[in-house]
Amino acid sequence: QVQLVESGGGLVQTGGSLRLSCAASGSILDIFAMGWYRQAAGKQRELVAAATSDGNTVYGDFVKGRFTISRDNAENMVYLQMNSLKPEDTAVYYCRSDYASGIGSWGQGTQVTVSS
Repeated sequence: QVQLVESGGGLVQTGGSLRLSCAASGSILDIFAMGWYRQAAGKQRELVAAATSDGNTVYGDFVKGRFTISRDNAENMVYLQMNSLKPEDTAVYYCRSDYASGIGSWGQGTQVTVSS
């Protein structure tokens, strides 16, 4: 079981940057993948980026090189560096962890608002 706590969201102007952080606690050594999803008002939750314990990464097509996911050496933190933000990036961003078995956990979410 993993507990996830996000931070770093806020209000930023178009073209600005934010760095989201997610702290994992609990049974963290067996985490296979960690990632970020987002959910805009009235829309489905969608994958932003994910990273496996061996360094593989995947990004949503909309990112187009603007976002970067990273993990620390202990694999108990995951970050999302977001650059060149657009109003359409406005959403609640959620941290996600998964064991290889498929058991996963969600963070509580952090609001990102990009003003035009």
